[in-house]
Amino acid sequence: MVYKVIGLMSGSSLDGLDIVYTELHENGGMWSYNIIASGCYAYEQAWAARLQSATSLNALDYQLLHTEYGHYLGQQVNKFIDENNLHYKVALIASHGHTTFHLPAQRMTAQIGDGAAIAAETGLPVVSDLRALDVALGGQGAPIVPIGEKLLFPIYTHFLNLGGIANISFNSGGEYVAFDICPANGILNALAASVQKEYDNKGEMASSGNVHNGLLQKLNEQAYYTQPAPKSLANSFGTDTILPLIKSFGLPHTDALRTYVEHIVQQIKLAISNRQQASNKKLLVTGGGAFNDFLVNRLSTELQSIGIEVVVPDATTIKYKEALAMALIGVLRWRQEYNVLSSVTGASRDSVGGAVWIGHD
Repeated sequence: MVYKVIGLMSGSSLDGLDIVYTELHENGGMWSYNIIASGCYAYEQAWAARLQSATSLNALDYQLLHTEYGHYLGQQVNKFIDENNLHYKVALIASHGHTTFHLPAQRMTAQIGDGAAIAAETGLPVVSDLRALDVALGGQGAPIVPIGEKLLFPIYTHFLNLGGIANISFNSGGEYVAFDICPANGILNALAASVQKEYDNKGEMASSGNVHNGLLQKLNEQAYYTQPAPKSLANSFGTDTILPLIKSFGLPHTDALRTYVEHIVQQIKLAISNRQQASNKKLLVTGGGAFNDFLVNRLSTELQSIGIEVVVPDATTIKYKEALAMALIGVLRWRQEYNVLSSVTGASRDSVGGAVWIGHD
């Protein structure tokens, strides 16, 4: 069976909307994929600011943003279809939306981007609200990408996504385990912005700085890092806790970046070594942070000592693995098959998550 799907992903780093058009092949329970077209539509400054401040809105304005952003997503999909000549080729859209509130302890998570609005704009079936059922079942609702890693990338044992938040997943004794590790690109980009840079290109600024041991110790002492998995982070942990802590030290931007890179590397190594003994295993690194050469090199050096080989794939996989996973999650929902793993999230059971919106007569 072949499914022709568009997957949408907006990450916490707010660099833009990732879109993939993929053909997903299923044969006897084995899955493969072919990415036909992909793109990242950068957010205009006004949109990025509105998404970033969504949690401060009153209830009515928040709901209006949810609806307006859904129409915006639908318009971007239509643009993508036009640019890639995909008319009458797309069978389904799977949209993650943009995470605003994430309070799994209170059984609540919210991703704005109204699926009904996307369906209305495109005239295509849409699957949205991918995390909600898992959270209702007592899960973290995150990460949800591991089902895609399990089915589409079976040759790897470990998966690291270096997005706004760094998260990891791996096979542990036959079960997939995954959790958020620490804020990543969200903090690095914010520190780069202090010197009018969008990001630290290839980690060049960090590589010229020095580690501040006092700050590094304070970062590593955060209570979240001692919590057992499953666990997940809201964007507010980075913006409200980590970033103010870094700024309180008044360091030069190069030292702040260098110290935070070291923090990310140490927390990733700790997350892996605490869960299992690794030997001759491969870690697939994707997300925007995979283009940070300094960060990847530091990580590779540290993980060699615990038997992990760091693998950075082709640029398309780096950029669009999460959007690809959303496409698969949407197809599994359409097939009414499990698309969120309770071994990852801590929910009471595996679930078939997502709301379905039929966009045509």
